[in-house]
Amino acid sequence: MAAAHAIVFCPEGDRLPESAESWLVNLGHTVDRLTDSSDLIDRCSRSEPRIVIFDGRRSAGIVADVITRLKADAYTAVIPSLVFTGRGDEAVGQAFDAGADEVVPENCPAVQAIARLTATLRRSDRDVQVHPTTRLPGAVEIDAEISRRMAGNIAFAACYADMDFFKEFNDRYSYNQGDRVIRIAARILHDVVRGLCGRAGFVGHIGGDDFIFVIPIEDIAAVCGEIINVFDTLTPFQYSEEDRRAGYFLGKDRRGQEHRVPLMSISIGVVTTERRRFSHAAQVSALATEMKSYAKTLPGSVYSIDRRHDNPRAEDSRTSGPIRLLERAALDRGRPE
Repeated sequence: MAAAHAIVFCPEGDRLPESAESWLVNLGHTVDRLTDSSDLIDRCSRSEPRIVIFDGRRSAGIVADVITRLKADAYTAVIPSLVFTGRGDEAVGQAFDAGADEVVPENCPAVQAIARLTATLRRSDRDVQVHPTTRLPGAVEIDAEISRRMAGNIAFAACYADMDFFKEFNDRYSYNQGDRVIRIAARILHDVVRGLCGRAGFVGHIGGDDFIFVIPIEDIAAVCGEIINVFDTLTPFQYSEEDRRAGYFLGKDRRGQEHRVPLMSISIGVVTTERRRFSHAAQVSALATEMKSYAKTLPGSVYSIDRRHDNPRAEDSRTSGPIRLLERAALDRGRPE
């Protein structure tokens, strides 16, 4: 992974205000200083600078044009941009109108300038670490949360939730309706986990219809059971009345053959630290994925808990072997009463 770096764009070749220069030094990143707008666009397109700081005190028009070009490209638009401008509301307004994420006028006190620089990075880090559809934490934050609990020796259950027959629903009702269902699922997970676990619960969105939530082990049955209950109650109303009454709709497989597609359900694979020890988040993710895949082989909305030990000798000899162990996990699957 490339080292983090910042870019300073000064068309006139000037130095930034002393407070900003000191802030850059304390940031500890490599700093690229550029004066050519084409060079800046090229650098931002090829790399991922942590921040771009523009000096628009003497070149407001040039800076505004470059920012507009950066923000017009989806890849470079997410790069946080801060502009030092001349005095006056007009200069500040021009920078914001161009798409700047933050503006520091020339008469801004040094303490406030540093606060704005720091806030720009904080907002950027928050925005890129959440999923744009649900605003839930993404993969980076999910791994960080799992790692934090492992480092603190905190017992936990990692639960991988995935909607069944979501792709078929999306194909029939449009991606717009599909996104709506994803937002509904995210709200269900968030509200149930927060409501039952408080601060001890965490909900993240991997992408698509895949979610991870991390909860105390003792809350598995209550949380997963409630999620299933609410999901199965609300999901049928996302279908047309005809499909809802039938309990299915006719879809086509890859060969063009018609078949019945059931209404969506939710499958949850659960992994805990009760009988296993993990050294990094990727191990948790891999095992949760395995349990989720197993849960999806079972009909309807269900959660399946991994009950296997790290040490095979700890298992009953009658349940030895991966197939037997997963069959045993099926005994721990949960359904609403």
